[in-house]
Amino acid sequence: MTETTLRKPAVAGLFYPDDPQTLDATVDALLAGADTGHAQAQAPRAIAVPHAGYIYSGSVAASAYARLLPFHGQFHRVILLGPAHRVALHGMALPTVDGFATPLGRVAIDTTAREQLHARHSVVLDDRPHRDEHSLEVQLPFLQKVLDRFTLVPLVVGTTTPEAVAEAMTPWIDDPHTLLVVSTDLSHYHDYATARSIDAQTSSAIESLQGDTIDTAQACGALPLRGLLLLAQRRGMSVTTLDIRNSGDTAGPRDRVVGYGAWEFHETAQPDTVRLAA
Repeated sequence: MTETTLRKPAVAGLFYPDDPQTLDATVDALLAGADTGHAQAQAPRAIAVPHAGYIYSGSVAASAYARLLPFHGQFHRVILLGPAHRVALHGMALPTVDGFATPLGRVAIDTTAREQLHARHSVVLDDRPHRDEHSLEVQLPFLQKVLDRFTLVPLVVGTTTPEAVAEAMTPWIDDPHTLLVVSTDLSHYHDYATARSIDAQTSSAIESLQGDTIDTAQACGALPLRGLLLLAQRRGMSVTTLDIRNSGDTAGPRDRVVGYGAWEFHETAQPDTVRLAA
């Protein structure tokens, strides 16, 4: 029998509880507290969510994940993209392991999608950017709670272009069983009033699909976010802001805050005739 290789949790016990029962109850409570008013009848095609510790940004992330609960059986694959915080990376990196482990269990890697993406010059197979990266890991317990069985395509995004990121998502954009998830926080370490002003501008740019106005000063996951916005622009998607707060609103002081936001993306029109190369 072939041995299964797993990427072990790096920030369990730090960013979120490492005890399975406590984690299960924590995510349940965050989802139960989320405002799901004005939920749309159709499932979102993509969401953008923050990736700080749950005490800081978990309630903001839950505002997007709770929208997936009515569609828990629809999504069989998740394309998850987040920025590289720990390792200098050129392009995007997929892991070589068979799955990612969390205290709630194992999430299998979509090996077919991995092979398809690795054929692209901007995507490498490298476990190093994934080993200690929290931007993807903190999303997994939420996904495990709101979706039925699914496979994962985890991409750590380094120095690349929004076009390359959009291209990586394109093969699955027409698949109603694939969910796109971008992980990003917003501004970092400003005072409360300054952060609110900066983050409001960023949220406005996201809603209007103007990714070219967003850089890493506005969002640490600017590149994966800009790739999603480029794809959404070409598809004629609509974006709804679900929540926008900062650590001064949740669990921290207001002299140096980190901003968080959550958005959902929906198809509203026929895609443009000009498509990204698949």
